[in-house]
Amino acid sequence: MASNIRIWDLPVRLFHWSLAVFILASFVTANLGGEWMEWHKRAGFVVLGLVAFRIIWGLVGSYHARFVNFVRGPRSVAAYSKSLAAGSSKPFPGHNPLGAISVLAFLAVIAVQTVTGLFANDDVMLEGPFAARVSKQMSDLLTRIHKLNADFLLFLIALHVLAIAYYYFAKKENLLTPMFTGIKHIALETIEQPRPAWLAWLIGGATALAIFFLLKN
Repeated sequence: MASNIRIWDLPVRLFHWSLAVFILASFVTANLGGEWMEWHKRAGFVVLGLVAFRIIWGLVGSYHARFVNFVRGPRSVAAYSKSLAAGSSKPFPGHNPLGAISVLAFLAVIAVQTVTGLFANDDVMLEGPFAARVSKQMSDLLTRIHKLNADFLLFLIALHVLAIAYYYFAKKENLLTPMFTGIKHIALETIEQPRPAWLAWLIGGATALAIFFLLKN
């Protein structure tokens, strides 16, 4: 019997919306240019910290946050895709197999974006904190990757929004509200207790400190 169950813990929800805000800020400040590029760099540092936190939380966090509990193999992805096309797919408590691919793709693309940004330069007034540690040729190459990857990130975001709309209108499955409330109306046989909040704060604090000292040195 279905009931209201908390699927997404607070750390996952805070990560999700913080990432959305700071990625938006990154794109806006990049387009404004000029003095706003300093804020673009700062937003990138925050995004780097968020991605690092999510990777760690994906290893030690709550049940539905852990990669091992939602990343599926090719057969499961193919079977789910086939059932989705046939209109017979069933809701998953957490990420479905295609959603898992989306999560991994986002993390990988955003990681590339933030890391290349550390070595990038604009040949005018701003460069990443590590740009001087590589040759100008390498910095220019990473700058080009940074710009091209930004377009791919926009593509993933558009695809993500379209997927949410498809599930809402075609499948009658609301994926957005649970990412605010953490709660889904679904049947589960067993429910794992969420990880204690202090663990997320400890990981978040340690990640922030590690990035601060990395960028400072």
